[in-house]
Amino acid sequence: MFVHKIINVKTTKRETLIELTGEIRTALSAMGAGSGILLISSPHTTAGITINENADPDVVTDMVSHLHKMVPDHPGFRHAEGNSDAHIKTALLGTCVQIPVILGKPLLGTWQGVYFCEFDGPRNRKVHCTFVGDNP
Repeated sequence: MFVHKIINVKTTKRETLIELTGEIRTALSAMGAGSGILLISSPHTTAGITINENADPDVVTDMVSHLHKMVPDHPGFRHAEGNSDAHIKTALLGTCVQIPVILGKPLLGTWQGVYFCEFDGPRNRKVHCTFVGDNP
């Protein structure tokens, strides 16, 4: 079985992490997923996907803050479109994650959540969810 679904994400800040774990669970249910692998990917060069702690909101604040310190907005990039930092931040975090799926449920740790990482917002974005596996 190979099923694909798109999750639409509307961001409201230039840099933010938005948890998508609930949307991922809903997508798996809508796909009729059994057991297999879910690939979650961002088709954008200025927005990534990551897995991180979802119990403490300060984790998201710290991620955004420290990525901004590591890669500031305007440190003299040769690529001067105004979003050069966003390309680097996306490359550091990556644009996809793979999650095992067992009986239609994502196999995540107790405190893990899936995050869409916006570095050049606000924008309307897409997240691709591709399930490869069996039926329930």
